[in-house]
Amino acid sequence: MCGIAGIIQLPSAGYTKESLEKMTHALAHRGPDGEGYFQNHDSTVLLGHRRLAIIDRSDTGRQPMDYLGRYTIIHNGEIYNYKELKTELQQQGYSFHSQTDTEVIVAAYDCWKEECLTRFDGMFAFAIWDEQKRELFAARDRFGEKPFFYYYDQQRFLFASEMKALWAAGIHKTPNQKMLFNFITIGYTDNPARPEETFYEGIQQLPPASYMKFSLVYFQYSIKNWWELDPEIQDKEITEEEAIEEFSELFSASVRRRMRSDLPVGTSLSGGLDSSSIVAAIHALHHTNNSQQCFTAVFDGFEKDESVFANTVARQYDLKQHLVRFTANDLLNDWDKLCAHQEEPFGSSSIYAQYKVYEKAREEGVTVLLDGQGADEILAGYQSYYKWYWQELFRKRKLYRSNELRYARERGIHENFDYRNMIAAYFPAYATVVLERHYLIKAIGHKDLSPEFVQLQSKEAYYTPPEYFDLNGVLHFNTCIHGLSELLRFADRNAMAHGREVRLPFLDHELVEFVFSLPSHFKIRQGWSKWLLRKSMDKKLPDSVNWRTGKVGFEPPQQQWMETKAMQEGIREAKKILVEEKILQPGVLDKPNTPHSAHAADHYDWRYFSAASLFK
Repeated sequence: MCGIAGIIQLPSAGYTKESLEKMTHALAHRGPDGEGYFQNHDSTVLLGHRRLAIIDRSDTGRQPMDYLGRYTIIHNGEIYNYKELKTELQQQGYSFHSQTDTEVIVAAYDCWKEECLTRFDGMFAFAIWDEQKRELFAARDRFGEKPFFYYYDQQRFLFASEMKALWAAGIHKTPNQKMLFNFITIGYTDNPARPEETFYEGIQQLPPASYMKFSLVYFQYSIKNWWELDPEIQDKEITEEEAIEEFSELFSASVRRRMRSDLPVGTSLSGGLDSSSIVAAIHALHHTNNSQQCFTAVFDGFEKDESVFANTVARQYDLKQHLVRFTANDLLNDWDKLCAHQEEPFGSSSIYAQYKVYEKAREEGVTVLLDGQGADEILAGYQSYYKWYWQELFRKRKLYRSNELRYARERGIHENFDYRNMIAAYFPAYATVVLERHYLIKAIGHKDLSPEFVQLQSKEAYYTPPEYFDLNGVLHFNTCIHGLSELLRFADRNAMAHGREVRLPFLDHELVEFVFSLPSHFKIRQGWSKWLLRKSMDKKLPDSVNWRTGKVGFEPPQQQWMETKAMQEGIREAKKILVEEKILQPGVLDKPNTPHSAHAADHYDWRYFSAASLFK
């Protein structure tokens, strides 16, 4: 886990090593353990690196790293199966001078070229300069756990782990009004139709599961996708027992690989099923690298506080539990720092709770943590997924005899299912048009926005529904197109703000591919979400955690915080900024603020509060 930055330029661009140093200094938080630089003979290529030393902490692991006198690599992330790949490459005649996964990446690229990517199990964003071909090869992991931003014009190509490094190199910080319009009106923090788009004009990101080749000779680049998850597989013929066994083995293997570190590994423990399952899996492995430390956010007196469940799991597995508490005043005091690290708007205060958990990990000296993100998206953990499963059953004429509606009600699921869902089940194309039109009308009719802003941006308004109107279809949509990428951005920036590395066992690609090969009833059954995970954890976790009804999600008392005088003033100041930018109408300043929970449907005041950060 590190920070990377690079410049490819024509001689007329005029960037120097000092320019590159400004970029890497902006990323110092991502790599507190050292820095390094590379400059080729004619200064057309400059590469910089900030190091967070996790594997091979010696000087042989420093970057930029030279290989074979031809390649120079800078890398952010981890390749969890690097040991197996290293053995395979050694059998083919490759030699190594370090114990790092970075050297394995560049050797694999020399051996298999871009096909090497399909062999990696990991989270990564890296760039390899090939001096012989005068070409840069850059790639990003399957789900986009690690970031890669870039700027390109006729004289220069700049890239970095975070946009602040590009700003440090002189790239203008100009907000993308189209993205801002869609964030305010429907809460989107990305563009599902154009995943390269960011909240700033001219700055793009390499999409997940993509690689880029940039030719210095032609001063052009191309981007290709290197991995796809098929939402229509579901061809696995397997019994219930076999599915539970295979899932358990894949999950255990994923956790075991993610425990590879030259530093002890801790866990984030929210009290929910996902993080608790990781704790149980680590315990079952008897891994010597387990720090036995976990970190839990506590919201005293809040009805959705999950610390009692986290405490139960921590006691069962004899963990040293660090409890993290914070207030609305803490949020306001940290607000500018939080926004600076996130760089783009975010939809709720849950992001701050995560930020504080990772801050506590830094204070306690725990550098690597395993976290549970991704489980909800691949295993149907959200309440909204039920209707998609019911639509699928209805279309197959199995809904009512399956009793899934009754089971769900017994589990406390009150998601609506009516004639509109029945129409969507049989006529998904029609339902898509209706949904898109509904959200467009809602966006255009937003009463707080200035007419000029709406007129200029409404042509770019977008709402993107899943392509396939069944459970696997929406899980694929949230995993690969819109949803998970937002959570991964939050986790990366929050962890790296404190120089921590977060690893996500549920996003092992073999595990994900297996889950998507299974029919929907392995994800939701008899009203239980994440059925396969619950069955695999049965008797390993307390029933109060494993078979708990009423999913809460990682949620702080945002509504209470927004009722405080200080937060009310902060929101008003944010609105003033947006009025000055001619985004909101002046009359919005006369309207009272509306406090709302972190997961409320139309939490506009929070969006204003967050969106104003774009103009600071």
